Amino acid sequence: MVSVRQVQVTFDCAEPERVARFWCEVLGYVVPAPPEGFATWDDHDRSLPVERRGAAFACVDPAGVGPRLFFQRVPEGKVVKNRVHLDVRVGTGLVGGERLAALEAERARLVALGAAHVRTLYADGVEESCIVMRDVEGNEFCLD
Repeated sequence: MVSVRQVQVTFDCAEPERVARFWCEVLGYVVPAPPEGFATWDDHDRSLPVERRGAAFACVDPAGVGPRLFFQRVPEGKVVKNRVHLDVRVGTGLVGGERLAALEAERARLVALGAAHVRTLYADGVEESCIVMRDVEGNEFCLD
């Protein structure tokens, strides 16, 4: 039996680098080094056929723990709610008002980066509350 060692999350989008850089800021991820033989990703991009330039971008967890995020350009725009979304865990270990304050502070930080606040869902227990957001291209995600 083969065991899974790594997971990559792939996003369809119009502007891969823009969306990848947004998620780098959200998660503290970094852009990986360019392929061998290229000083920068721009150098690599210029080596590609015109139709493939800017078609993909990635970001990785610098600690090597979280999944790689891959962003690929597609011709169609987003038209319906995501069937899969990321939950960004903000308030782990906090309870009550401290947890809500941490969620609200992160919401404000991400709005400043270009995210949109959709709604805040308050559950019976504060620990189950979350904030629904959209990234710079409208992909839903939650702060919880």
